[in-house]
Amino acid sequence: METIVILGGGAGGLELATRLGDTLGAGKRARVLLVDRNPGHFWKPLLHTVASGKCDPRVEELSFPAQAMEHDFEFIQGEVLCMDRAHQTITLAPRKHSGSDGVCRTIAYDKLVLALGAVTNFYNVPGAADHALTLDSVDDAETFRRRFIDACIKAGEQKTQVDVVIVGGGATGVELAAELSNSARALAAYRVHTLNPETDIRISVIERGQHLLPQLHPQQANRAARQLRSLGIDVLTGTAVAQVTADAVIDAAGIAHRADLTLWAAGVEAPQLCATFGLAVNNLRQIVVDSSLCSTNDSQIYALGDCASYVCPIKGAAPPRAQVAHQQAMFLADLLSRRSGTPRPDFRYHDYGSLVSLGPQTAVGVLTGAVTGKSIRVGGATASLLYQLLYQKHLLNLHGTARVITQALVDWLRAKIVPPVKLY
Repeated sequence: METIVILGGGAGGLELATRLGDTLGAGKRARVLLVDRNPGHFWKPLLHTVASGKCDPRVEELSFPAQAMEHDFEFIQGEVLCMDRAHQTITLAPRKHSGSDGVCRTIAYDKLVLALGAVTNFYNVPGAADHALTLDSVDDAETFRRRFIDACIKAGEQKTQVDVVIVGGGATGVELAAELSNSARALAAYRVHTLNPETDIRISVIERGQHLLPQLHPQQANRAARQLRSLGIDVLTGTAVAQVTADAVIDAAGIAHRADLTLWAAGVEAPQLCATFGLAVNNLRQIVVDSSLCSTNDSQIYALGDCASYVCPIKGAAPPRAQVAHQQAMFLADLLSRRSGTPRPDFRYHDYGSLVSLGPQTAVGVLTGAVTGKSIRVGGATASLLYQLLYQKHLLNLHGTARVITQALVDWLRAKIVPPVKLY
């Protein structure tokens, strides 16, 4: 049978593996293999909730082996070292568990799909990579959460304050700032720390552009800024970062913004691994693909999501967003399921809008009609509900209706008996 290997179990990679497993794998038409360095999947747009303590990743993480068993694909946990395009193989690092013989593993493929996601882009700002934390993974988010709690406890003991600086006013930075403000209040209510969350914990968002959330209308961006300020968060727009030190973020005007914790959320790029495959890449190391999401210099290799550079002839470059990865996964699931010799369709990205959470009860965003193309601005509780449904839609694509309804009930019951944030 043909072997289709998917590297990366993010939003796009896991959905593609699930769909191909349900069609090709279940019908014994192909061997579908998913490779990821982690044992489970966590939806990356929710990493800010892990960093703030609102979400416990151990509860929300989806097991790759369990998903593979239920949807007729295979899973191998491993770190990709290199690719041999001439022999159509990839090499994985030796297993890390005890008893490993230390030998690299080789996997052959007939078709390869790169779904490696993205990592933080520090834009060569001095000190940023050394002193700023990121939200590239669950481990990164948990590190930030623990360091925030430790900083609050230490400041309470020393009668000082905690300064958190978030660089980047996009969705990740804005959502983290709002959730972190609420978490600081919850932690104080449970007496995890003795600080006054209104005066002793200062959160700042630094954005280079003139507005937060550049993907939204300026009116909505201003609404988001007002909401953050109402939570006591400092919003600094039109401010470029020149340097990051261990205890400060220094802007282009030479002003030092004190920082016990610095979180960098100012942009992304493809992982360094993408530049080692010998494939055409852009300045962000993204794999350049054609209208069928196929690499421009290897017809057996495809790429999707944040690690792919797809330029729509009408709308331009597809942004690094979850809805792009979802649409590309659906497209490739259909394309790779077709019999050989059938014409290849062209991928077309449809922007259905964007939603940004501003805390538990409010959000802002825009919805775009699939047929009319008209945009509708939404906000408040309605936008917040729609935002919550985005994650449910992702789960629906992976599990089906019955399981999603059951999981929603479990989550509702769990919320009744556990604190709103992790306390340790």
